[in-house]
Amino acid sequence: MADTVCAKCGGSGWIIVEQDGISGAERCDCVAAERAGRIEDNAGIPPLYRSASFDNFALPQDNPIANRGLAAVLNTVRAYTREYPVLPKPGLLFIGDPGTGKTHLAVAALRKLIARGFEGLFYDYQNLFDRIRASYDATSGAADKEAYRSALDAEILLLDDLGAHRVTDWVEDTITSIVTYRCNHRRALIATTNLPDPDAGDALVERSADVQGVRYRTSLADRIGSRARSRLFEMCKVVHMPLVEDYRLRKTVR
Repeated sequence: MADTVCAKCGGSGWIIVEQDGISGAERCDCVAAERAGRIEDNAGIPPLYRSASFDNFALPQDNPIANRGLAAVLNTVRAYTREYPVLPKPGLLFIGDPGTGKTHLAVAALRKLIARGFEGLFYDYQNLFDRIRASYDATSGAADKEAYRSALDAEILLLDDLGAHRVTDWVEDTITSIVTYRCNHRRALIATTNLPDPDAGDALVERSADVQGVRYRTSLADRIGSRARSRLFEMCKVVHMPLVEDYRLRKTVR
């Protein structure tokens, strides 16, 4: 299919403008749009979320409390993308149960920032660690060897499902290294996690039906270590998702 030629500049990338009777040339808007498209194509966003945006985030229509809660979250994330990078904390940390819409909103934020001209990368947490581990193999490809470096250096890094990887000393040291480096260099991290955290308002001890009567929930600090967790809260605004029906199901019936 032939590429569509910009009607404003005729494909040249420049338009003629006049100000105070003087003519001059300036870059057409299509140049920035094309650059944003290239960045998004290279951002590694999974096909399932390539069209995720604030406009198509489905709010529950049959639950006023959940609607208000998610609408407030949506407004918070919108404000973040408008104000970035002039923010007290450069990142976002989405905390909430599976199916509450965390990944959709995280990708929508990343795409909005890319549209504004920033560069970003999406990584599934477990896949990132698998690739970093594979990079130690002499036969691994160049992409695997660059995974760790890109996680450090990306202008904006989106880590989806933070803490999903099995806990080992190597995993804890690696995530601490990535988060600490990005925090020290004030590089934005957008992360999502299903793991609870008491400072986000989550209870770690629940009543259970077994003999002991209580159950301890695995926390974010349990999975990534207290150092990485502390740095995350230092560099990220925490967005706690309200308890709602499964977002994936809600989206299909919108």
